[in-house]
Amino acid sequence: MSTKEENQKKSRLHARNRNRERYDLDALILTNPNLQTFIRENKYDVDSIDFSDPTAVKELNKSILHHYYGIKNWKFPDSNLCPPIPGRADYLHYLADLLSQNNFGKFPKGENITCLDIGVGANCIYPILGVVEYGWNFIGSDIDANSIKSSLSIIDTNPILHGKVTLKRQSKSKCIFKNILNENDFIDITMCNPPFHLSKEEAAKGTLRKIKNLSGKEEQTPLLNFSGISNELVYAGGERQFIENMIKESELYPKNCLWFSTLVSKQSNLKWMYHTLEQTRAIQIKTIPMGTGNKSSRIVAWSFLSSSEFKEWREIRWK
Repeated sequence: MSTKEENQKKSRLHARNRNRERYDLDALILTNPNLQTFIRENKYDVDSIDFSDPTAVKELNKSILHHYYGIKNWKFPDSNLCPPIPGRADYLHYLADLLSQNNFGKFPKGENITCLDIGVGANCIYPILGVVEYGWNFIGSDIDANSIKSSLSIIDTNPILHGKVTLKRQSKSKCIFKNILNENDFIDITMCNPPFHLSKEEAAKGTLRKIKNLSGKEEQTPLLNFSGISNELVYAGGERQFIENMIKESELYPKNCLWFSTLVSKQSNLKWMYHTLEQTRAIQIKTIPMGTGNKSSRIVAWSFLSSSEFKEWREIRWK
């Protein structure tokens, strides 16, 4: 990838994203000398890494978090998902923009804002970025006890996260908000990057395509370039079923959350999603396009609150 092409792709990121420009590899290596091992000249004679190598990807993202966000300790099992930081940060920035629409155009910061991250994972990435960028409080839920343990370790070893993130284990694999939210909880916004594969076989095929696109290599037994254990990538019924369950459960907490939201990776899922939301009591539905690199995605957000309830929420909670 040429410098010009990389900058064009970066420019698709949100205006407040810290990684809109090319990575400063020299600075990243200073914060994480291990990264030097993975630096190679690509076919355009530009220093880069092999994005089909999961170890290289993880070291790059550790360096990004350290240099750009001040997170010095980010350790989790190699078998768990390693998220691309710029794309994850974009989700947070667009949610802040959404909240600003109910706050006279100013995105609310600080501990008055509570965000629920459904599927916090072992890397705790959304709470990390949300705390650093906006000072929000987070609740992170996950069905996997080891993921909760890993995220707790990340919180414990990074003082900036102390007192800002609460982790909750989801005891029932088919539940999303149940067992996590109580009737007296008030959440300003929920977020989720749902598993999108129907099966392990489908996930493997997707990995083969990704590796071929990144490196031009044909692999028979690939490693996921961003890793990921089964429950992070695979769900019975795929992304569509997971989001459908989320929408149906959100109806049980219509006054507890200002906005519900989720990433939707497959555009083909939008039509039925709109139809499902219209069948609920959702009053507002918004779609926010996102794009990183060659990938296009979108956020869909919905709320059960009226305009007067939005105003009351802001005046009571965001003083």
